[in-house]
Amino acid sequence: MTGVPPRPGTARAWSELLRVSALPSVPGDALAGAAAAGPGPGRGTAWAVGASVCLYEAGMALNDWADRHVDAVERPGRPLPSGRVAPAAALGAAGVLTAAGLALASRAGRPALAAASALAATVWAYDLRLKHTAAGPAAMGAARGLDVLLGALATASAGRVRETRPAAQGPPRTGAAAGGGRAVTAALAAAAPSAAALAAHTYAVTAVSRHEADGGSTAAPAGALAAAVLLALLAAGSGPPSPAAERRTPPRTGSGDRHGTATRLPRAILRRAAPPPAPAPPPAPAPSPAGRHRVASDRVAVIMAGAYLRTVAGPLLHAVLNPSPHLTQRAVGGGVRAMIPLQAVLAARSGSPVAGTALLGLAPVARRLARKVSPT
Repeated sequence: MTGVPPRPGTARAWSELLRVSALPSVPGDALAGAAAAGPGPGRGTAWAVGASVCLYEAGMALNDWADRHVDAVERPGRPLPSGRVAPAAALGAAGVLTAAGLALASRAGRPALAAASALAATVWAYDLRLKHTAAGPAAMGAARGLDVLLGALATASAGRVRETRPAAQGPPRTGAAAGGGRAVTAALAAAAPSAAALAAHTYAVTAVSRHEADGGSTAAPAGALAAAVLLALLAAGSGPPSPAAERRTPPRTGSGDRHGTATRLPRAILRRAAPPPAPAPPPAPAPSPAGRHRVASDRVAVIMAGAYLRTVAGPLLHAVLNPSPHLTQRAVGGGVRAMIPLQAVLAARSGSPVAGTALLGLAPVARRLARKVSPT
């Protein structure tokens, strides 16, 4: 029958409440952090991905619960104001998902649990307190950055536990604990640039999302477009040089060489003899495997940076030219989907082109889901 509203609690209503079309943008945070941390994805990364998904969905449910009275006026079709999901059920889901996220993070070690706790506190503070304040975009950016650090810490600390505490060897020694602390600090430092890039992108997209209901702002999408172009240029830039790719300076030859022919011949002979031909330069050494890997990572990163800019720039430009609510919502949706290629390029820049390519495969999934369920 047409015109009959869906029953409360249906799968469709919950998919809208939890914004499942935005879910493919979540695993890339942990994978980008894992790539920056160095060891590569492992068991700790899997725990971090699970924790990230739970905390993200907790934030979605809590967001609609906190905004249910505003949505009743501005967006009455949302699951809570339309009566398809009960407010108590949404709040309960937010609590259960938060607890599940912290439990999963604890399996990857104390550093990962600390990052997940900070992430959960940021999510709840944003939804309940900061969303409609000037600090709202910064809080959302901080949440994405913490999610990247969660992936890095979970990967580094879980790998360190396997190294220093085999199953048959009791608790780690003091030296091993100190080494674990150094590994955690190194992981934080290595993942900080990736966390900052995703935080900046999230800040810009959140600033645009504050005008979804009424539109009218050209400054927010214009600022987000400028930030996206800058991030794409930085992502497409050259990565750090590999020590293995450095070329050695060829040895000096000629009359200044202590062992050269010129110093062994008498001066009279040198006057009459023609100058010897210059020695051929030594052949350039073949690129090392590390150098070839860096070149491949750089090429993949450039392609992914183009995919990121193509995903985010068009909708933002349309919102700048016509800041209607519809086009503003499309710009926000494009910004959410653009996180996937941005995560991919960050993983490739960190030396994991395979992980970046796998992440890029989530983009078509997010695009198909967005046609069925709005990510905003």
